[in-house]
Amino acid sequence: MITVNALVQGILLGGLYALFACGLSLMFGVMRVVNLAHGDFAVLAAYLALPVTVELHVPALAAALIVAPAFGLVGYGVQRLLIQRSLDVGGPLTTLLVTFGLSIVIQNALLQGLSADSHSLPIGGLISAAIRVNDQVSIAYLSLIIFLVAVAVLVGLQLFLSHSQLGRTVRAAADDQEAAAIVGANVRHVFGIAAAVAFATVALAGLSLGMYSSFDPSIGPQRLIFAFEAVVIGGLGSLWGTLAGGIVLGVAQTVGSLIDPSFGLLAGHLVFLAVLAFRPSGLIPARRT
Repeated sequence: MITVNALVQGILLGGLYALFACGLSLMFGVMRVVNLAHGDFAVLAAYLALPVTVELHVPALAAALIVAPAFGLVGYGVQRLLIQRSLDVGGPLTTLLVTFGLSIVIQNALLQGLSADSHSLPIGGLISAAIRVNDQVSIAYLSLIIFLVAVAVLVGLQLFLSHSQLGRTVRAAADDQEAAAIVGANVRHVFGIAAAVAFATVALAGLSLGMYSSFDPSIGPQRLIFAFEAVVIGGLGSLWGTLAGGIVLGVAQTVGSLIDPSFGLLAGHLVFLAVLAFRPSGLIPARRT
C-alpha cells in the first residue's frame, strides 16, 4: 500500500508539472522558442497573487481570475516587444539569450524589492483536507484540484487549437509562416495570442505552486528544469505528451523518494536522461496536421 500511495502522489504531482510545462510546450510548438524565464514568470505570478489574496482577501483559487488574464496581457507584450524582435534579428539562439536575461532581471528585481524570504498563498483548511482511502493511501484535495485544473487546461488548449478559427490559424502559422501570411494571417499577432495563452497557463502554474508549497525568488530555474523535463519526456510540442511527461516525472520522484528520501529528484533526472537516450522524440511525439 505504501507503493500504491507513492504512485498516487506521483500522478497528482505530475499534474502540477504538466501545468508548468504546457505553456513551455505551447511556445515551443508554435514559435520554436524555449523560454528560459518560464519558471521565473510563474514565481512572479505567485508574488502578484500574494497581495490579491492577503490584502484584498480574495480566495487563492479565485485569484486566478485576476492574475491569469493579467499575465495573458504580459505574455502578448513580451512576445511582441522582445521575443518577436529577437526572432527577427537572430533566430531561436537570440531568444535564448533574451529570455535568459529576463530570468536574471526578474529574479534580481524580486530579491531587491521583496527580499529572499519565502511565502505561500493562504488556502485555509484546504491545505490539510484529504480523501482518505485507507490508513496508508490518501488524496489531498489541493493536489486533486491542481491535477484536474491541469487536465482542464490541456483539454481547453486542445479544443482551442483544433476547433476554433483562431486556433487553426495558430497551427497554420506554426507549420508555415509564409503560407499563413499569404492567406492573410497576421503571423506576429497570432504568435502574440499564442504567447498570451502560454503566459496565462504560467500564471495558473505559479498560483498552484504558491498554494502547494512555499516560494521565493530563487526557485524559478528549478521549476523550469522540471517543466523542461516533462516536455521532453512527453514529446516536444505535444500537449497530451506534456501531461504524460509530468506524470512520469512525478511518479519517478515519489517512487525514488520511497527508496531513499535523497533519491527522489535524482530518479526524475535519470528517467529524463533515459528518455533522451532511448526515445528522444518523447512518449507522445507531436504530430503535424
